[in-house]
Amino acid sequence: MTTYLFYFLSFLAIMFALMVVLSKNPIHSVLYLVLTFFAIAGHYVLLNAQFLAAVHIIVYAGAIMVLFLFVIMLLNLNKETEPHKSLWLKGMAAVASGSLLVVLVGSLKNAGQMQAAAPYNGSIGLIENLGQTLFHEFLLPFEVASILLLGAMVGAVMLGKKSIK
Repeated sequence: MTTYLFYFLSFLAIMFALMVVLSKNPIHSVLYLVLTFFAIAGHYVLLNAQFLAAVHIIVYAGAIMVLFLFVIMLLNLNKETEPHKSLWLKGMAAVASGSLLVVLVGSLKNAGQMQAAAPYNGSIGLIENLGQTLFHEFLLPFEVASILLLGAMVGAVMLGKKSIK
């Protein structure tokens, strides 16, 4: 059953990712990207990483997609106002995407010969193990990151504040 669910979620993720690229409307592309993120979160659940699936949905499907929609609506992309791309730029895009295809094929060449590194452990993706690792082995980097985020927040407030004269 898990194998069939994996193939179904993979099919959905690939189909929605193609729809992101092939859709003419940018709003539809963003919505297809949200559906792609949900399919990927399903893969995390299959890997017994429930916390990672929940964070993936909250961060990507929630916050990032709202930001993308806001930017798309702010830019007001219409066919009439969108500048036409030059032939040189389209050629460079084709070369870049061809290079990406070569890298993907090269990296997946020996994918059939890969084997699982460790036997199944039911406690791998649980939040308790993540918390133990985060607060025992990575406590200092965690606190440094929180101080950096606090400094960024204070800087954003100071930049956005009106000056009183």
